Amino acid sequence: MTWSWELFFSYEAVKDIGISIGIILLFLIFRKIFAKYIFKLLLRLSKKAPNDFFSYIFIAFEKPVRWLFIIIGVYVAVDYFPYLEQANPLFQNIIRSFVIFMISWGLYNLSASSSLFFTNIEERLDIDIDDILIPFLSKALRFIIVAISISVIAQEFGYNVSGFVAGLGLGGLAFALAAKDAISNLFGGIVIITEKPFTIGHWIKTESVEGVVEDITFRSTLVRTFADALVTVPNATLANESITNWSQMNKRQIMFYLRVTYDNPREKIETVVNQIEDLLKNHAEIHQETIFVSLDQYKEYGLDILLYFFTKTTDWGDYLNIREELNFKILEILENEGVTIAIPSRRLYMDSENDKQSPVRQESE
Repeated sequence: MTWSWELFFSYEAVKDIGISIGIILLFLIFRKIFAKYIFKLLLRLSKKAPNDFFSYIFIAFEKPVRWLFIIIGVYVAVDYFPYLEQANPLFQNIIRSFVIFMISWGLYNLSASSSLFFTNIEERLDIDIDDILIPFLSKALRFIIVAISISVIAQEFGYNVSGFVAGLGLGGLAFALAAKDAISNLFGGIVIITEKPFTIGHWIKTESVEGVVEDITFRSTLVRTFADALVTVPNATLANESITNWSQMNKRQIMFYLRVTYDNPREKIETVVNQIEDLLKNHAEIHQETIFVSLDQYKEYGLDILLYFFTKTTDWGDYLNIREELNFKILEILENEGVTIAIPSRRLYMDSENDKQSPVRQESE
């Protein structure tokens, strides 16, 4: 068919172009109706299901389905458009690639909600999936979806994916050498998952960092310090360091020495020791398994009373409140018994003024 301006502006051509534009506009209207009515109806019906799985599916595929209306509209409109052929191989490949992309987009969005999927597995199979493992599985699922969609789209355009994979195999050694740090971090993450020294939300302390674990990725672990800074620690570093997990405490230790002066009567010191021990044994927030209150050591400035016990709570704020309350009550006991707390000091003993040759004698207390 010979192209000419007369043919371009012919009645048939203008009519077909108008039909094509009308079809696209019609599908845009369908898209609007779907978004405003049908989708909301489906979402409302899905909320009546026993769990939120179907709601997550509808939310994940909402935007891809909206774009799918446009793709279908373009595909149907091209059948009437006078200057494009619907059977054109390139056009067919482009349309199929867009459809694959839309499906992959929906699955990718759904994988972001994979925690619900793994929670359902836990409930149905009665197994325990660690909180660290769920983000790893989610990221791995996303990677698989992206890789499969790229390979399928590449095959649509005639690209030999198997040859590309073979090329990766030939360059695998060079890639491994170049990415050895990334690989070591990946294996470090696997060690953290399998050995489970901590999980998300735990308070940990290592040679590198101390804080609360916020996230664990393939490469690194994100730790929020108590100064509210976010520290990124490579997994390989964490896997090779000793890790103290404070969140695994069942109780929290309190240990200190209460030093009293030597001039306090023995009976009063003994009474203070017994009263402090009774205070701890009758306190609701003190762990009763291990309580030690005893006169422990003779020191240069006084007598040391050892207090060694644990709080039931491990929360830092509650721990400080309990410790403050006990300190006030211990002070009250000391005041009631008239027992003096020892303070490092120095006394000077002066000989009589008549004995000018006698040196000044100092005594530490």
